[in-house]
Amino acid sequence: MKFKYLLIALLLAITFQSCKDYSKDTADTEGIQLITPQQVYDAVYSEDSVQLVDVRTPEEYKQSHLKGAQNICVTSNDFLEKVKTLDKNKPVYVYCKKGTRSAAAAKKLKEMGFTKIYDMDGGILQWEENKLETEK
Repeated sequence: MKFKYLLIALLLAITFQSCKDYSKDTADTEGIQLITPQQVYDAVYSEDSVQLVDVRTPEEYKQSHLKGAQNICVTSNDFLEKVKTLDKNKPVYVYCKKGTRSAAAAKKLKEMGFTKIYDMDGGILQWEENKLETEK
């Protein structure tokens, strides 16, 4: 009898777990929206004052970066100080090489009170794979 209840509980747990939405494309985790390189391109080239931040190292930034991006390295000691110059009420677009560092930067921005944060999925590698232009 106990086995029967345990089995029912297990099946219910599996059912509820499978109902979760794990979609990366539409994820809005804590006010941070993961968007495609094309969505970043459309935003950056259609709006006048976009806050676009390359969170890679200065060396990586010099190799290539998105037009209009400012370089604020998320792994540097002065990252938090430098992002204070950004407007917390305007959208901020962040990217890195693949997406790991930009996700970390987005979380830090959220903790600092930024309200509209967009993290480019796949980073500059995905941007280049989509054959979108970069600057050197």
